[in-house]
Amino acid sequence: MVTIQEALKIINDQNVELKTESRNLNDCLGFSLAENITASFDMPSFDNSAMDGYALCGISKQYIIVGEVAAGDSSDIELENGEAIRIFTGARVPENTSAVMMQEKTKLEGDKLILEEEPKPGQSIRKQGGELKTGQEVFKKNYTITAAGIGLIGALGIDKVEVYKKPKINLITTGNELIEPGKPKKEGQIYESNSYALAAAAGKYGFPVTQKLQIEDDFKAIKSGIKKLLETSDVLILSGGISVGDYDYVKQALEENGVKEQFYKVFQKPGKPLYFGRKENKFVFALPGNPASSLSCFYIYVLPFLDKINGSKRLGLEKYSFPISQNYENRSDRPSFLKAKVTDSKVEILNGQGSSMIQSMAQGNALAFIDAETLIKKGEPIDCYIIS
Repeated sequence: MVTIQEALKIINDQNVELKTESRNLNDCLGFSLAENITASFDMPSFDNSAMDGYALCGISKQYIIVGEVAAGDSSDIELENGEAIRIFTGARVPENTSAVMMQEKTKLEGDKLILEEEPKPGQSIRKQGGELKTGQEVFKKNYTITAAGIGLIGALGIDKVEVYKKPKINLITTGNELIEPGKPKKEGQIYESNSYALAAAAGKYGFPVTQKLQIEDDFKAIKSGIKKLLETSDVLILSGGISVGDYDYVKQALEENGVKEQFYKVFQKPGKPLYFGRKENKFVFALPGNPASSLSCFYIYVLPFLDKINGSKRLGLEKYSFPISQNYENRSDRPSFLKAKVTDSKVEILNGQGSSMIQSMAQGNALAFIDAETLIKKGEPIDCYIIS
């Protein structure tokens, strides 16, 4: 058995092979860059108007209008003192432009432009290079691409980027008692939900599950299922069958498939029977079958590893410290991850902390960490891993 810190270190210290690929700009959201990106030109690449209005030469309240320039016009216009030109957002400002005045603060009298107020030098002009300079680093390698990031990369004229390939994830759940939602339930049966919760959690953070299998508590079937999905997995996640019961065959089946144990069992609550192994460049997490344990272990251990092999700067859930809203005593002899809810910068430990209880996890948005046999008084800070 290992401690939480030891388990996390073993996972983080794994040598992994990061694979890269070139992806089109419209298909790289959520991927991590495998290259640095620099600006190949100034941005903006020319002085342009920040709004619809008039480009002015000189500082006054009255000008003569001498023309018009729209966004995309490439003609070279040079203003003289006392002249103005109609201009639109994004259009290149003429030479000698002192300022741009928004149209709402102007009025026309024939070819004369009258301003409500005197302009300030440089106002409403986006200066060349005001956002980025040629050669400036825009994104470092390992940046996880967002929608805004895609917009900026596109604005730099780049249509393809080199990114780290996302891991191929497969999922197995085990248990004789499990049936699919939607089917009639007999006495002694329960609906299988872990595969849905784990796939949804992985998908939320940009890691789609490729294939799922539900297998009964049969050693040969579990061994065969592991062999089948391991062949096409970068990461194989199992739920159930990893404890010490008579029908818990997962650990033995993994061993007979050549998976080498990195650790088994973590001194924590919930999720003590947690297994992590590898076979060459393939990795296996065997999670407990209880729903809250399974999902908690995914957030604390699996997600950081998926981020690691995705080349991401993010490594799992963000952790913050919040004052607790009530006195709480952790009577367990193990450090615990507790279902919690953070609101108004305070954390409430929820009822229903049993490892099989998923309702409280569905109502919460965080996992609060409390050491073993510890009394936390109202207002004292505790660490929280934010789920949503």
